[in-house]
Amino acid sequence: MLIARSALEAHLYMDLHPCECGVADFARQHSLQQRAGALVSVYEGACAGCGRQRQFVFEMAEETPPPPPAFGGPTPSRIIDPGEFQAVANSVSARVGPLLLAAPPAERGEHRAALEYGLAAVEEVIKFFPAGEDRIPAGAFTSERGRALYEKDPEKFSRDLVEDEIAGKRRILASLDQ
Repeated sequence: MLIARSALEAHLYMDLHPCECGVADFARQHSLQQRAGALVSVYEGACAGCGRQRQFVFEMAEETPPPPPAFGGPTPSRIIDPGEFQAVANSVSARVGPLLLAAPPAERGEHRAALEYGLAAVEEVIKFFPAGEDRIPAGAFTSERGRALYEKDPEKFSRDLVEDEIAGKRRILASLDQ
């Protein structure tokens, strides 16, 4: 069973796993259930593209989830790999970066939530580094998307570069407050 550390992580997982027709969006009806002594979160509904019924069942991790935009506590995700988190961060940067640059200073704060989400995604990548190691092991990249990103440029997953990206995103957020 899929184990999610938070509802936000469960939603990202569903977004990353589209229907067979290619559409990720579906009318998500949510319920909490007890199954085999575990609390599970069930999301089901019709695909917005083809109408096919979709269902995702997540066992919720025992630890209390952190507040959004964090996806989980100190341990790495068991359902989303570091490459997928990096792809999410890259997508946010590509979408929001130009908007932020074009926005007048008084309107830049409107992009805060998206920037925080992108930062939270990169902060997830750092959790995949083994203690004392400067590289994420290739085996941590379990999705097709994650492996492709890693194979394209494994150096992007060095501890220094990931920490630099986190610091840069934090500086941008801090600049919104000035």
